[in-house]
Amino acid sequence: MEYVGPQWRTFVANMSIALYFTLASCILPWMAYFIADWRMLCVATSVPLALAIITPWIVPESARWLVSQGKIEKALVIMKKFERINGTKVDPHIYTQFSDSCQKIQKEEETDKMYSVLDLFKTPRLRNITLLLIVIRMAISLCFDGHVRNVGSLGLDVFLTFTIASATELPADTFLTMVLDRWGRRWLACGSLVLSGVFSLLATAVPPGAASASLAIMGRFSINISYNIGLQYAAELLPTVVRAQGRYVASILAPFVVYLAVVSPALPLLILGGLGVVGGVLALFLPETLDKELPQTLQDGENFGMGQRLWDFPCVKKPEEVSSPTKNVDSPRPSPFRRSYTRASIRGETYRSSMLQRSVRSRRSGKNEGPTQGLGVV
Repeated sequence: MEYVGPQWRTFVANMSIALYFTLASCILPWMAYFIADWRMLCVATSVPLALAIITPWIVPESARWLVSQGKIEKALVIMKKFERINGTKVDPHIYTQFSDSCQKIQKEEETDKMYSVLDLFKTPRLRNITLLLIVIRMAISLCFDGHVRNVGSLGLDVFLTFTIASATELPADTFLTMVLDRWGRRWLACGSLVLSGVFSLLATAVPPGAASASLAIMGRFSINISYNIGLQYAAELLPTVVRAQGRYVASILAPFVVYLAVVSPALPLLILGGLGVVGGVLALFLPETLDKELPQTLQDGENFGMGQRLWDFPCVKKPEEVSSPTKNVDSPRPSPFRRSYTRASIRGETYRSSMLQRSVRSRRSGKNEGPTQGLGVV
């Protein structure tokens, strides 16, 4: 997502999943049906993964991460490669000034230090955010995996039910692409998780069959939205220096939750429904990231979201935000003719590179480090 324009990040992140994940998931049960041998099915679904071996040679490293680790020259090599691919021309002195600025900031903020995920727990606000992310991601992962595995307990043909449930990924991701950069992450995560929980709980109140399966599939539709929000939300909230280390492990519990159907067919959906509601409420205690300067350092992560209120909603702008003529003066304004999915945090476009963000701050404090807007590619 770092190598597309900020206005396209939500579109790329969600529609790629919508198209390829949906297609593969809908094909999978019919592969199983026609192959009719679990060993050969494992081979058929595993062999394509061998393509991952070539990833390091065709997928560029994160330039933002390289800069945060002090590997400025490697970041410049990648950005110059994209300059060639895009057929654009960046003045060489901009690269020089950018490199000099990064080196000065590196000395000031010690960005060459090595960080681990344990650093997320050393300060109070960042620790709370991290713990909330862990719990919410566990709830989302468990609910998603639970719904995927629970299709066999809904009382209908498992192949058809799995296909229909998987097909909900496309409308869910399309809907999310259209509204995520208008409604924000926090309330949309809350609403989709709570709706998933409500549909799952309602599915236990009706007889097994078409009605129960329909409600469970609606729960799957809602959790699809939550899952994709969670992927983008966590990446935005965690500081760059430790972002790649944030993982989830709750999926290993999903088979045990589904297996509880031997005790009661309604038990898996009751657990998934309760987790969805709890996870949705907890999401409200995370800071909103829409149109915000994202955290680069651990100190940024500690300060991020201070001043936000529980009931703040991105669609409802405060009067001072609407009338202030100086807010985000360096950032391009989104065209009113763009669709909602192209609005992705464009007001923070010149700040998306953490080094550019620091340069702007330095200029404001009297440390003029020269123009760097020409490197907006990251």
